[in-house]
Amino acid sequence: MRILIVDDDPFAGAMAEAILDAEGHDCRLVESGMEALDALGEEHTGFDLVISDMHMPLLNGLDLFREMRDRDIPTPFVLLTGDNPEPLRAQVPGLAACLTKDASLEATLPAAVAGI
Repeated sequence: MRILIVDDDPFAGAMAEAILDAEGHDCRLVESGMEALDALGEEHTGFDLVISDMHMPLLNGLDLFREMRDRDIPTPFVLLTGDNPEPLRAQVPGLAACLTKDASLEATLPAAVAGI
Protein backbone atom coordinates (compact mmCIF):
# COMPACT_ATOMS: atom_id res chain seq x y z
CA MET A 1 0.00 0.00 0.00
CA ARG A 2 1.26 3.51 -0.84
CA ILE A 3 0.84 5.75 2.19
CA LEU A 4 1.31 9.51 2.55
CA ILE A 5 2.33 10.42 6.13
CA VAL A 6 1.90 14.04 7.23
CA ASP A 7 3.60 15.20 10.43
CA ASP A 8 5.41 18.44 11.31
CA ASP A 9 7.45 16.59 13.95
CA PRO A 10 10.24 14.82 12.02
CA PHE A 11 10.81 12.26 14.78
CA ALA A 12 7.12 11.29 15.07
CA GLY A 13 6.74 11.15 11.29
CA ALA A 14 9.82 8.96 10.94
CA MET A 15 8.49 6.66 13.66
CA ALA A 16 5.16 6.18 11.85
CA GLU A 17 7.06 5.64 8.61
CA ALA A 18 9.32 3.00 10.22
CA ILE A 19 6.31 1.16 11.70
CA LEU A 20 4.60 0.99 8.32
CA ASP A 21 7.78 0.24 6.33
CA ALA A 22 8.28 -2.79 8.60
CA GLU A 23 4.79 -3.94 7.55
CA GLY A 24 5.83 -3.73 3.87
CA HIS A 25 4.14 -0.47 2.95
CA ASP A 26 5.61 2.16 0.62
CA CYS A 27 5.55 5.46 2.55
CA ARG A 28 6.22 9.08 1.67
CA LEU A 29 6.68 11.55 4.54
CA VAL A 30 5.84 15.26 4.27
CA GLU A 31 5.97 17.89 7.02
CA SER A 32 2.83 19.98 6.43
CA GLY A 33 -0.73 19.89 5.21
CA MET A 34 0.21 22.13 2.29
CA GLU A 35 2.96 19.71 1.23
CA ALA A 36 0.42 16.89 1.49
CA LEU A 37 -2.03 18.70 -0.79
CA ASP A 38 0.76 19.29 -3.29
CA ALA A 39 1.72 15.60 -3.21
CA LEU A 40 -1.91 14.53 -3.57
CA GLY A 41 -2.43 16.98 -6.41
CA GLU A 42 0.57 15.54 -8.24
CA GLU A 43 -0.47 11.94 -7.82
CA HIS A 44 -3.69 11.62 -5.80
CA THR A 45 -4.51 8.35 -7.47
CA GLY A 46 -1.12 7.01 -6.42
CA PHE A 47 -1.75 7.01 -2.65
CA ASP A 48 -3.95 4.38 -1.04
CA LEU A 49 -4.04 6.12 2.35
CA VAL A 50 -3.20 9.41 4.09
CA ILE A 51 -2.10 9.37 7.74
CA SER A 52 -1.89 12.80 9.34
CA ASP A 53 -1.03 14.33 12.67
CA MET A 54 -3.80 16.50 14.12
CA HIS A 55 -1.82 19.45 15.49
CA MET A 56 0.23 21.20 12.79
CA PRO A 57 0.68 24.87 11.96
CA LEU A 58 -1.37 26.53 9.19
CA LEU A 59 -3.37 23.44 8.18
CA ASN A 60 -4.15 20.94 10.94
CA GLY A 61 -5.12 17.33 10.31
CA LEU A 62 -8.87 17.99 10.25
CA ASP A 63 -8.42 20.95 7.92
CA LEU A 64 -6.36 18.73 5.61
CA PHE A 65 -9.07 16.04 5.64
CA ARG A 66 -11.79 18.59 4.86
CA GLU A 67 -9.71 20.21 2.11
CA MET A 68 -9.11 16.80 0.51
CA ARG A 69 -12.84 16.12 0.46
CA ASP A 70 -13.54 19.63 -0.90
CA ARG A 71 -11.13 18.81 -3.74
CA ASP A 72 -12.86 15.46 -4.35
CA ILE A 73 -9.86 13.45 -3.17
CA PRO A 74 -11.50 10.34 -1.67
CA THR A 75 -8.32 8.71 -0.31
CA PRO A 76 -8.95 7.06 3.09
CA PHE A 77 -7.67 9.18 5.98
CA VAL A 78 -6.28 8.23 9.40
CA LEU A 79 -5.90 10.99 11.99
CA LEU A 80 -3.25 10.75 14.72
CA THR A 81 -3.72 12.84 17.84
CA GLY A 82 -2.24 13.32 21.28
CA ASP A 83 -5.72 14.27 22.48
CA ASN A 84 -8.65 11.99 23.29
CA PRO A 85 -9.65 10.59 19.86
CA GLU A 86 -13.32 9.91 20.73
CA PRO A 87 -14.63 13.50 20.32
CA LEU A 88 -12.79 13.78 17.00
CA ARG A 89 -14.32 10.51 15.74
CA ALA A 90 -17.77 11.82 16.61
CA GLN A 91 -17.12 15.28 15.18
CA VAL A 92 -15.74 14.13 11.84
CA PRO A 93 -17.58 11.31 10.12
CA GLY A 94 -15.66 9.79 7.27
CA LEU A 95 -12.32 9.25 8.99
CA ALA A 96 -11.01 5.73 8.40
CA ALA A 97 -9.57 5.84 11.93
CA CYS A 98 -8.58 8.26 14.67
CA LEU A 99 -5.71 6.95 16.78
CA THR A 100 -3.95 8.15 19.91
CA LYS A 101 -0.38 9.14 19.17
CA ASP A 102 1.34 7.34 22.03
CA ALA A 103 3.36 4.22 22.82
CA SER A 104 0.51 1.98 21.61
CA LEU A 105 0.89 3.33 18.04
CA GLU A 106 3.26 0.49 17.15
CA ALA A 107 0.30 -1.89 17.50
CA THR A 108 -2.69 0.33 16.67
CA LEU A 109 -1.35 1.88 13.46
CA PRO A 110 -0.66 -1.39 11.58
CA ALA A 111 -4.02 -2.76 12.78
CA ALA A 112 -5.88 0.30 11.51
CA VAL A 113 -4.07 0.21 8.16
CA ALA A 114 -4.80 -3.51 7.77
CA GLY A 115 -8.51 -2.77 8.24
CA ILE A 116 -8.65 -0.31 5.35
